[in-house]
Amino acid sequence: MQWWNDFVDWLNSSAAQPAVFNAAVLAIAVIVSGLLAAWIARGALRGLLSRTDRQQKASAIAALVDAATEASVWNSLTPAEQVLSDRAVGQADILVRLLPIKGAGVAANWAGHQLAEMKRASATFGYQLDPAIAEFRDRLIEWQNKPGRARRIFQSDLERWRFESADPSTSLVAQQDAWVAQQHHEQYATPAAAPEAAAPAAEAAVPAPQYARQTGAPAAPAAAEPSFAAVNYPTEAATNDAAPLPVSAFAAAGDENDTTPNPRFGQPVG
Repeated sequence: MQWWNDFVDWLNSSAAQPAVFNAAVLAIAVIVSGLLAAWIARGALRGLLSRTDRQQKASAIAALVDAATEASVWNSLTPAEQVLSDRAVGQADILVRLLPIKGAGVAANWAGHQLAEMKRASATFGYQLDPAIAEFRDRLIEWQNKPGRARRIFQSDLERWRFESADPSTSLVAQQDAWVAQQHHEQYATPAAAPEAAAPAAEAAVPAPQYARQTGAPAAPAAAEPSFAAVNYPTEAATNDAAPLPVSAFAAAGDENDTTPNPRFGQPVG
């Protein structure tokens, strides 16, 4: 205990006051600097997290708006494009549900119902759904800025739609949707089957030109065939160059024109 008594006596002495003051200032400076560094780090980390959350919210809302744009022309998309659009809608739905915002699940359900309504209306209204897309975008942006208020509005819309779905006329709407889907499938299935049906017809039409040549005018026979030997008709030059007839020929002709008495033919005619 002697060392403790000596330390207390030194601490209460006037010689220890400067050292005690310096130690206290140093301790306070270290504590203040630590608190200031923690506050700065906390602010930077909060800014980074808020910026990341804002980017995630913006990407999720942009994906939903893009899906709404495609849903407005759903009936004019090909089946492959519809599959890609459904995949994009599913990814956007997952992004919205994972957002750190109050009522993210309710907003995802509301957006899914709105997209289904746009797909159904695309068969009738087509490109006239631009006001609906604009309203859809504004509601989502309002939900991002004021999650609590938008959540109550989304919840009331979902409850109203739930009561409307109990209406017996919904079966007619379902039948109309099935008919539209069937017409769309037939529209894009017929052009796909047309090339397959045209391929055998093209193969059958290949010998058609050969058949036409066979049934048309017959071709000129070859000169080497004996039945179609060329006939040489005499010309003026050939007549002049022809060999002279024999004397017997002229004699025979003279005998025929002779009118002198001949014992073979009797007396000449007077």
